[in-house]
Amino acid sequence: MKHIDKGTVVRTVLLFIALVNQTLIMFGKPVLPIGEDQINTLADALYVAGSAAFTIVASLVAWYKNNYLTSKGKMQQEVLQKKGLTK
Repeated sequence: MKHIDKGTVVRTVLLFIALVNQTLIMFGKPVLPIGEDQINTLADALYVAGSAAFTIVASLVAWYKNNYLTSKGKMQQEVLQKKGLTK
């Protein structure tokens, strides 16, 4: 069995958490079991903004790391293509 890169696992888990969290927020389901009377408007807005920022950052990191954007990545893509390992 091949060894899976730890960075890939971490990025995938963080992206999954961010997407689940964002989906719950979109459907109005609180991630933490806190009553509405305990949440003031500013804290709620900060939570939503922070959650959106987390989702955006996790998505961009996962996208960047999984695409051939750097010079090293482009060299990797060329090697994969030469060996017939890409679609």
